Amino acid sequence: MEENLKGRLILILGISNLIFVLLWVSSCNNERKFKFAFNKEMDTRLESEKKVFEFDKIKAVLEEKVNKVQQELAQDKAALESNKKSLAQEQLISSSLKSELDKISRLKEALEEDLKEALVKGKSLSAEKTRK
Repeated sequence: MEENLKGRLILILGISNLIFVLLWVSSCNNERKFKFAFNKEMDTRLESEKKVFEFDKIKAVLEEKVNKVQQELAQDKAALESNKKSLAQEQLISSSLKSELDKISRLKEALEEDLKEALVKGKSLSAEKTRK
């Protein structure tokens, strides 16, 4: 009976060892699957982080370009305003000069008329002196 008991105990221990080995193999297989999934997820995250980093670089470059263009636009606006003021001043000067030219032209015409009248009077006076 003792041998029978020993045989049963060996059989039970053998079966339990076989169950533990199967559980161990299954656990190792599951660990390998989880490790593969974890590595795949980490690769995906690293790729995403690289893309975010590249996009941040591009964003910084574009922001710098936008700031530069905005500064140039502000300078161009200031230059445009300055040019508008200069143009307005030149237009005022031009209109003032035109009015002065008109005045001078009228004065010239009046002087020419006076000169013609004086010449006519001078000729008539010299003709009267020569007749006398």
